[in-house]
Amino acid sequence: MTDEGAPQRRQAVREKHLEDARLHASAGIIKLAGAMLTPESIESPTAEKKMVGSVFICEAESLQHVHDLLKRDVYYTSGVWDKNQLVIRPLALAIKEL
Repeated sequence: MTDEGAPQRRQAVREKHLEDARLHASAGIIKLAGAMLTPESIESPTAEKKMVGSVFICEAESLQHVHDLLKRDVYYTSGVWDKNQLVIRPLALAIKEL
């Protein structure tokens, strides 16, 4: 979300979000996750990091399983993520680092 209170809501539940994500990663479900940034965010080491979204790469039994997992995430339930912007797509890997 981008409303005025969004950064405070994010910060208030960030540790719980990361703790749960680590649990899902150790269970093998979340393979990769992080914030998407604006191109300007990486122009210099001191550039302000401006988030524009999040990305997760998951391996699960179904798309519904991933959807349910994300709907239980504290960022989802606390109004940090925009529920109307959630997109879950299958991925067919062409290259996988071993």
